[in-house]
Amino acid sequence: MPAERTAAALGSTTALARAIGAAADGFADLHWGREPLLVRGADPGGFRDLLDLDGVDELLSRRGLRTPFVRLARNGAVVDSASFTGPGGVGAEIADQVRDDRVAALFADGTTVVLQALHRTWPPVIDFCTLLAAELGHPVQANAYVTPPSSRGFSAHYDVHDVFVLQLAGRKHWTVHAPVHPDPLRTQPWNDHAGAVAARARDDEPAVDTVLEPGDVMYLPRGWLHAATALGEVSAHLTVGVHVVTRFALVEALTALVAGDEELRTSLPLGVDVADPDQLAPHLDAVRAALAAALERVSAEDVARRVRGRVWSGTRPEPVGPVAAAAFADGLAAGDTVRRRTGLRHRSAERDGQLVVDLPDRSITLPAATGEALRTLLSGTPCAVGSLPGMDEADQLVLVRRLLREGVLVPAASS
Repeated sequence: MPAERTAAALGSTTALARAIGAAADGFADLHWGREPLLVRGADPGGFRDLLDLDGVDELLSRRGLRTPFVRLARNGAVVDSASFTGPGGVGAEIADQVRDDRVAALFADGTTVVLQALHRTWPPVIDFCTLLAAELGHPVQANAYVTPPSSRGFSAHYDVHDVFVLQLAGRKHWTVHAPVHPDPLRTQPWNDHAGAVAARARDDEPAVDTVLEPGDVMYLPRGWLHAATALGEVSAHLTVGVHVVTRFALVEALTALVAGDEELRTSLPLGVDVADPDQLAPHLDAVRAALAAALERVSAEDVARRVRGRVWSGTRPEPVGPVAAAAFADGLAAGDTVRRRTGLRHRSAERDGQLVVDLPDRSITLPAATGEALRTLLSGTPCAVGSLPGMDEADQLVLVRRLLREGVLVPAASS
């Protein structure tokens, strides 16, 4: 499977180290969520194994992409998709398939191509993002920006997620400025502060003013302003966006969980004028007191269960080939090796005398007697059927076959 190939290519190197090299060692303490990081020559091959310009052409011309998997931008504005999409033709009853000829004409005229959600459409990027998300603990996405010579796709702006910029081809001049709104939430996009963004980019000295070449990497925490211009030739970079889980996610979870408190659901008095602070003040004091009491009754387990529902569904685990997976499960025999699916979020616990494995979209219930074998299988280390602890061979086959069909395990030697 693709993730196995990526893991083999990385060897003992983590996905983060693949992106930023030796800087990965101090990254968590020095840069994560704090300061930009520039790494020269992180990959001497220019990350061509992830995506190159031939791959860009293949995606645009032979993969049947539809909007919103492709966006075009020019002079800081997004181009109407009607100008580069059309009917899919016989056997594809859709109206918004990307037209490669129209993209070619617009690109030649100075328009930037944005390939969106490559973590869902391009196997090498799928594999890399799967590994990186598993390592960081935060959902990850990836877009590619392909800019014609001496062109700029987007004006200065900030993102509401952290980004790793991996330069793939050509050269691109970047200017980065300090935030005007630090640590923005996803509901606080840059256009809410468009005036301040434009003024800072125009009037202030940049914190980073540099040219990225193939193999260079830049990390930007959310909120940092940035703009880029291609220099002299076609330039392409991969932006890996990290949708960081913030403390406000815990606030949202707490708010949702205290909605069950009867005191907080009490109606305000008949005829109250909510625009009058004097009338509202005593009710606000009562709510503050009731809210504080309700929050004390919320357990960390309840919050974790609510937050994980969002985080676990944010990034899919490694792809599974349905036909090959079914054939492997059907033919499973002692000696076959399996491993936990890379990037699969899960949690197991004993409840009511049974083992329950919680997954992003469902829970699996297993006999308590499978506990020792299950812990071994979920450890992430390849395991051979027949050598699992606490179960005889026949029961091991039943357990492993079940977890294969549930998409929890995959063949360890798949390729």
